[in-house]
Amino acid sequence: MTSEYFVVRGTVEPGDQRGRELGFPTANIALGDQSGSVGDGVWAGWVGREDGSRIPAAISVGRRPTYYGADGYRLLEAHLLDFTGDLYGETLVVWLGSHLRDQQAYASAEDLITALKNDIAAAAQWTAAHPAAALPDPGEPPLGEVRRIEG
Repeated sequence: MTSEYFVVRGTVEPGDQRGRELGFPTANIALGDQSGSVGDGVWAGWVGREDGSRIPAAISVGRRPTYYGADGYRLLEAHLLDFTGDLYGETLVVWLGSHLRDQQAYASAEDLITALKNDIAAAAQWTAAHPAAALPDPGEPPLGEVRRIEG
């Protein structure tokens, strides 16, 4: 069975720490294509580290409309499930496997937190059914480029 993924490779950059403040720290990767919408939304997927480990993740791709509206910088933010540690400066490969929902603005931090908890539960369920060992080889895409691959 063939699966389709979006894959992004990028170096983790410091963000505005909002995810950490909300209780959901993220690894932030700048996207080179600021005009595109390929891959935008919230995803279940996997994050590959430089040491070869692969960690399940809930991943947001887009402009962070709750805080920046349509004018935000287009960014990939990966919340690694069951992970603690510092990823700043590390180059990661991110597989976006299942589109969970579109980006949307929330009226309050509480509403956003509720949505994030639902996203994380859905991502955990999806990654449990789609093991990292079955991920397609991402190759060496340019940093910050969203690519569609099949595997």
